[in-house]
Amino acid sequence: MDSNGQNATERARSYEVRTFGCQMNVHDSERLSGLLEDAGYVKATAAETPDLVVFNTCAVRENADNKLYGTLGHLAPIKQGRPGMQIAVGGCLAQKDRETVVRKAPWVDVVFGTHNIGSLPVLLERARHNERAQVEILESLDAFPSTLPARRESAYAGWVSISVGCNNTCTFCIVPSLRGKEVDRRPGDVLAEVQALVDQGVLEVTLLGQNVNSYGVNFVDPEQPRDRGAFAQLLRAAGRIEGLERVRFTSPHPAEFTDDVIEAMAQTPNVCPQLHMPLQSGSDRVLKAMRRSYRKERFLGIIDKVRAAMPDAAITTDIIVGFPGETEEDFAETLDVVRRARFTSAFTFQYSKRPGTPAAELPDQLPKAVVQERYDRLIALQEQVSLEANQELIGTEVELLVAEGAGKKNAATARMSGRARDGRLVHFRPGTDAGIRPGDIVTVDITAAAPHHLIADGVVKSHRRTRAGDAHERGVTPKTAPVGVGLGLPPIGAPRVAEPADSGCSTGCSA
Repeated sequence: MDSNGQNATERARSYEVRTFGCQMNVHDSERLSGLLEDAGYVKATAAETPDLVVFNTCAVRENADNKLYGTLGHLAPIKQGRPGMQIAVGGCLAQKDRETVVRKAPWVDVVFGTHNIGSLPVLLERARHNERAQVEILESLDAFPSTLPARRESAYAGWVSISVGCNNTCTFCIVPSLRGKEVDRRPGDVLAEVQALVDQGVLEVTLLGQNVNSYGVNFVDPEQPRDRGAFAQLLRAAGRIEGLERVRFTSPHPAEFTDDVIEAMAQTPNVCPQLHMPLQSGSDRVLKAMRRSYRKERFLGIIDKVRAAMPDAAITTDIIVGFPGETEEDFAETLDVVRRARFTSAFTFQYSKRPGTPAAELPDQLPKAVVQERYDRLIALQEQVSLEANQELIGTEVELLVAEGAGKKNAATARMSGRARDGRLVHFRPGTDAGIRPGDIVTVDITAAAPHHLIADGVVKSHRRTRAGDAHERGVTPKTAPVGVGLGLPPIGAPRVAEPADSGCSTGCSA
């Protein structure tokens, strides 16, 4: 019974979705929320214990397993004391572990995989009716996730998938076996979803794919030719959507990164001067063992081309330390790339042995102490590089999309936070302008720098109120309906196109 004397069968059931992992998982969680709300569930408030907790899991790192099972253990006594409460586990770890989840946590009601997130409401009802756990894992995608509704987390920024799955065979990565082969979404469907978000006030969209620059090669419609230029065309088409101020994308693969994408980025005003380009290792020998089909000089050549076209571009990366067999000489090559590439920031990882990957079976697995020492050196170098790059921006003017919850110390420092067009995080003082809201646009001058953020403690030079800010103030986030059912390639184009907005991201951005 709840505080009003009702049980969960007499009122709308409340839900909470907890997400572990990458942007793909975050976006899948928006789909799960949309599905549940369509099925009559309501989002739980922070103060209540939900009737349903859904875990959308990651399997890339070992600590993801530990975190999930630890949290499930914490929920067991809560569920025991709350009749009718349900727990569901989905995502990559569920796809990998399958029956193991129920064996380790028999109080879980539903286990579903990456290919059938649309089955969740039915599985929950079946588990209630049958009074036993329901496990349903499909081996291939039954429908593109865009055919499902989505309740968005943000009023001002949205994720839009352009593909699912991955055709690469990196020896350290378990994603292809869990997400399946790459399937590319129809450009018209992508652009229709972007338009739907913009119609509800969203200012910034991030295009998602495991390998966005292979987009167009994996269309499954036999009537349509494969198109290696499709991603560059998609970026240009997004640039013609009126009201869309910022376009980002993640992640490309260096082996397939082409000059037409660089040209589209540089020539499309609302495509942001930001590039996330995973390096993984600077050693050609290790890259070969990782089955990464590019080499150090190829990677650095791409960075040079991007900076030639967009001198102010912020370039970030992923780096793995301690891959099996990595020598001190191999690690020195990685440090050399960090010095030469001058990354704005880097997501750095200590190699994690994942069962089911080829790298897990390789000899010469490195001792933890060796990996930790190298990792510490890499972090120290990258923080130095990041600080120097950020210090160069002191005195420059930047435009910020004000963000919610981006500064942990904001309450104590009387600051707010926002993202510059190049993706950098900036903490600023709103001063006497008490009407600045997440989703609004402000311009500020940078006054100080740290490795991971910038400070703007001067006056706010301009403040533009937006529809996104209005929506955030009302507590309303977009909900997008199912978009498209096909996976073929119609002509590139966007509904209701117009000339690019002057406020979009451009190569002339000072951020």
